[in-house]
Amino acid sequence: MGLLTNLRDSISRVTDGLFAADEPKRIGIYGPPNAGKTTLANRIARDWTGDAVGPESHIPHETRRARRKEGVEIERNGRTVTIDIVDTPGVTTKVDYKEFLDHDMEKDDAVRRSREATEGVAEAMHWLREDVDGVIYVLDSTTDPFTQVNTMLIGIIESQDLPALILANKTDLPGADVQQIANAFPQHETIPLSALEGDNMDEVYTKIAEYFG
Repeated sequence: MGLLTNLRDSISRVTDGLFAADEPKRIGIYGPPNAGKTTLANRIARDWTGDAVGPESHIPHETRRARRKEGVEIERNGRTVTIDIVDTPGVTTKVDYKEFLDHDMEKDDAVRRSREATEGVAEAMHWLREDVDGVIYVLDSTTDPFTQVNTMLIGIIESQDLPALILANKTDLPGADVQQIANAFPQHETIPLSALEGDNMDEVYTKIAEYFG
């Protein structure tokens, strides 16, 4: 009886491993607020599924809860890579309701948004530590990448030994400087793109398949 039980357990472990290998990898899209994370998530989802992940806005912290798009199949170089996209809230060290007042928002709405954004940061960090298999890190190529948040998040990603693809977004804007992002994180490959315009998405998809396939 013991032999049969051990045999059954061994078969179960093998089959569980086979099924687990076939499960889509959860890829978190991370970065600071307004870097274009949701724009990228929507671009990927629309290109391969026809659906969007969430609303986009020029107002910071439009995404205040993680959104997931499951089963996105990306075909590259004769193979298909299936991933679940997790569009996470922008991570920052402080969310001040006053920044929303500059966008003609009533104080009560601004306070609520700041509270939700703070909760969203905590949720994003939970996903990073517990629930993602890889990271697409999105940075605005028109802004300075040398920030406490970026250094902290890249450090956490590396400590978790997660595969990470860094994207220098918004190359369609004046003042875009991809090289400053490459210089900030030379240990990682940096891919330029405009998620809004769809520029260089072919290379992005090739790298997604390479990193997360």
